Amino acid sequence: MIGDCGTATDFLERFDASRPVIGMVHLPPLPGAPGYDADAGREAVHERALEDARRLEAGGIDGIVVENFGDAPFYPEDVPSHTVAELTAVAAELTDAVDVPVGVNVLRNDAEAALSVAAASGADFVRVNVHVGTAATDQGLLEGRAHETVRLRERIAADVALLADVHVKHAAPVGGDDIRRAALETTERGCADGVIVSGPGTGAETALEDVERVAETLSEHGHEVPLFVGSGVTSETVGDCLAAGADGVVVGTALKESGETTNRVSSERVEELVAAGREFESE
Repeated sequence: MIGDCGTATDFLERFDASRPVIGMVHLPPLPGAPGYDADAGREAVHERALEDARRLEAGGIDGIVVENFGDAPFYPEDVPSHTVAELTAVAAELTDAVDVPVGVNVLRNDAEAALSVAAASGADFVRVNVHVGTAATDQGLLEGRAHETVRLRERIAADVALLADVHVKHAAPVGGDDIRRAALETTERGCADGVIVSGPGTGAETALEDVERVAETLSEHGHEVPLFVGSGVTSETVGDCLAAGADGVVVGTALKESGETTNRVSSERVEELVAAGREFESE
């Protein structure tokens, strides 16, 4: 069970790699979302998720995050019960189908649902977009609920790690844009077990300066909390991200056919990016 605020070891020991490459399973629209394909039905959603997850694992990926990417426009915080139920069913199938750690992200920012889905499905961790502070987004103002999320984890005895974004993409921080301070708040007061630094949007390159600032700040304050780069990582840039101080990467768009976020996972692209990451580690 994770301690009061978790440690780097708690999270990273879930992976076989010292610097994990985590791949995304972007779900198509789920039932109830505007783009849901009722003719294809739920089976098509589940089959797509399983195929993507298996391709990721076969390509050497170290972990997977499943999220309701196709459900735009997103509910700000409290997603409907039918969405939670569908995500739980999919996540349970993925944890049974693959032998790598599985994470859950419930868009836009329903940490309670993500934690509940992860606990029920046997997933290993969750991603929380706004864990502390306030962010201005296309869903309006989102406020972090670390105080609720951390207590809920203890209350339901969930062995689930909390991976939280710092200055999350598709958003602007409210009340200050110092990413170093935000990283400390997320780990010290928000009790996150790991942090993510991303670019401005899905697939957008992450500024290496931001990665370096966060890595240096965490180190200076004695925090051994793992740092992940969360957007824009490619086979050409994964080494740069790790060299800048990242302990791992979360990759979606670059692993898809033709580099399109909504396409299926490309086995070749997965193998190429994983190999590039391993090559950096061996140098």
